[in-house]
Amino acid sequence: MWHPNTQMKEWDSFDEIVRAKGMWLTDSNGNNLLDGVASMWCNVWGHSKPELVNAITKQSKKLQHSSMFNLTNEPAEKLAESLVKISPGMHRVFYSDNGSSAMEIGFKLALQYWDNIGEKKKTKIMTLENGYHGDTFGAMAVGYVPEFFGKFKKQLFPTIQIPVPNKYRIPKGYGYSDYQNFCVDKIEDKFSKDDKIAAFVMESGAQVAGGVIIFPKEFQRKISKLCKKYNVLLVLDEIATGFGRLGSMIQYTEQKSIPDIVAYGKMLTGGYLTMAATLASKKVYDSFLGEFNDWKHLFHGHTYTGNPLSAAVANENLKLYQKNSLIKKFKKHQKFLKSIMIK
Repeated sequence: MWHPNTQMKEWDSFDEIVRAKGMWLTDSNGNNLLDGVASMWCNVWGHSKPELVNAITKQSKKLQHSSMFNLTNEPAEKLAESLVKISPGMHRVFYSDNGSSAMEIGFKLALQYWDNIGEKKKTKIMTLENGYHGDTFGAMAVGYVPEFFGKFKKQLFPTIQIPVPNKYRIPKGYGYSDYQNFCVDKIEDKFSKDDKIAAFVMESGAQVAGGVIIFPKEFQRKISKLCKKYNVLLVLDEIATGFGRLGSMIQYTEQKSIPDIVAYGKMLTGGYLTMAATLASKKVYDSFLGEFNDWKHLFHGHTYTGNPLSAAVANENLKLYQKNSLIKKFKKHQKFLKSIMIK
């Protein structure tokens, strides 16, 4: 087997995980390993959570999989309703299998939106330097991290990259506040001079894989306001930052920056099955409506889109968030941790 992000020459063998419970993974030799990265930032409740396991088991006895191509299923419908309900400004949900795919869909929605409404010149994507949106080609182009993707640079489509205010990497001659203003001013300058920009894409609240860079207060909100001012779609990536990872269920509400398109993943199913979702506003969704021969509909789909097993466990996961008041607990822990840091 070929392992991800791994120099295989350095490894003779790998620990085989045979079971897991709570925070602990157990290997074939009986050793317990702390799952300190929450199985790549997706596990919410620990392993073998009875409610989530039961949700999968119960659904597996009724419907394991059914295509979403001109068909539907109850768990996926129910989940879409719940996601729209908790996501201000969003109207429709398009399912996929993973975060990279969810972001690819977001790019396609943004670009085709302008084509659908007759603004065919809007074809450029602007984004922040050092962002990360996945490992597929579109995601690499928009979230370009040189160390990860440098070998594919010649094959990637061009994007407009804007500096990000990293508190620990401020250019000489700037204070932190000054550099924030510089970054925002640069975005507005580009918007004002280039009417071909279709979308601004960024992680919501923080850059994660690119170095855990927490955005300054008001930074994302200012970008959102500029997008509205210059008629540019805002596409947010909450795959690693939403569902409580930064302390809020929906991070863009905390940032006061309602997007046109947003992607969720990772924690959506509590880390138990693979699933992601791309949500769009009514304005974006309505642009895809028309007669069949108008060719406005979205030509995108996955075999396991809206998989009922994944949707069922995601629905149960959302119930657990409410039942356990998880976000309120996060807020309480935040205050406690801040008080320790201040001392």
